[in-house]
Amino acid sequence: MKVKSVNNLNHKPYVVVIGGGFTGLAAAYEITRRGIGVTILEKDEEIGGLAGSFRIGQQRLEKFYHHLFNNDRYAIQLVKELGCEEQLVFRATRTGVYFNNKFHKLSTPFDVLRFKPLSLLNRIRLGLLALRAGAVKNWKQLETLTAKEWLLKSGGREVYRVVWEPLLRAKFGPFASEISAVWFWNKLVLRGGSRTRTGKEFLAYYYGSFSALAEKITNEINSAGGMVQTSVPAKALVIRDGCIKGVQTPNGVINAQAVIATAGLPIIANLLEEHVSKQYIHQLRKIKYLSNMCLVLELAYKLSDTYWLNINDGDFPFVGLIEHTNFQPVKSCGGRHIVYLSKYLPETSKQYQMTEEQFFEFSLPYIKRMFPEFDRSWVHQYHVWKARYAQPIVERYYGRLIPTNETPVKGFYIATMAQIYPEDRGINYAIKNGRGIGKTVAKQIQGII
Repeated sequence: MKVKSVNNLNHKPYVVVIGGGFTGLAAAYEITRRGIGVTILEKDEEIGGLAGSFRIGQQRLEKFYHHLFNNDRYAIQLVKELGCEEQLVFRATRTGVYFNNKFHKLSTPFDVLRFKPLSLLNRIRLGLLALRAGAVKNWKQLETLTAKEWLLKSGGREVYRVVWEPLLRAKFGPFASEISAVWFWNKLVLRGGSRTRTGKEFLAYYYGSFSALAEKITNEINSAGGMVQTSVPAKALVIRDGCIKGVQTPNGVINAQAVIATAGLPIIANLLEEHVSKQYIHQLRKIKYLSNMCLVLELAYKLSDTYWLNINDGDFPFVGLIEHTNFQPVKSCGGRHIVYLSKYLPETSKQYQMTEEQFFEFSLPYIKRMFPEFDRSWVHQYHVWKARYAQPIVERYYGRLIPTNETPVKGFYIATMAQIYPEDRGINYAIKNGRGIGKTVAKQIQGII
């Protein structure tokens, strides 16, 4: 098949980045700073990946809830570099647990001591768990354990049954018993590090939504001579003699000396399948993923005073209820109270096949059960968003499954959220990952020109 060439390699070195999430944006930002041309290909209508946004009135809001911890240094450092530090807003937040049809505060150590579903001894064990996590100096010693094994050993059976087991099941479903202790340990360390001496948790939000930060990075890329193309998927790779030569798009081929793919590993495996060994493709497909469905409600009234509510009731299909406007002012969302309901699930599940209306109707009885005063007349509008490759399954010995950034195809690199380990996915580590691979690729290109 004959295709047109979109750019000419004779002009200057060129890199194509597949995926316009924060990993891809950070990689392109790093590369263009070194005088190398870049095109980002994003299949969706807008950039941002899982931090992509939609419009509520004159405002923009993330499709999937996002915030930064106050110790997310990679994201905060980039914001400072961009001269946008004043756009970061830090606020104390309230967290809680819904268990056995009751709400319980869990924002401070004193709340933990008042957590009546546990005995006093087990409340103390729960409170000490963060200290135990912080005392782990070598996380690799946890790779042999599942989260369940480590949590039972560290906090006891009752703490696990009431607090941790419901969250693992809600987050990972059929894979809950396989999740690595490393994944859970890192969650505890991250959240513990975002608290003040009094135990209050401070989180950060980018004024105008994180899509505004993505747009700022995009503007920097464009100003440095790069290009961001939305609604343009990567259809195939152009490979000759084992070396990457370009990426085929619906508009033609973009020639490149290097390509960085930041999409889910199954998508990357599909692109590489005809060019590399079956063994390598099999290795890429070893890492499993869960999908996510997120219901976003625009309400006339607030549901509670809690920002982050973990749902520890096994009868409920959601992992959490996040009331965004208990973190950000209602006026920043057009006067609407914004609530996220998040559900992780296999793509083959019945709920994942539901239409937006079906999923909304499916969710209403659970909201009503939690908040009896709630009425569907409160709902101005609702939105349902789906992400196919939302959460890698971080199982025991996960480090052995992670592919390296370099691939059997010379000049083709992968940098995905599945490779961020022992950390978990999120804007902060996406930026770290993207800037790291961007520097690596830029140095290698500069070393051969």
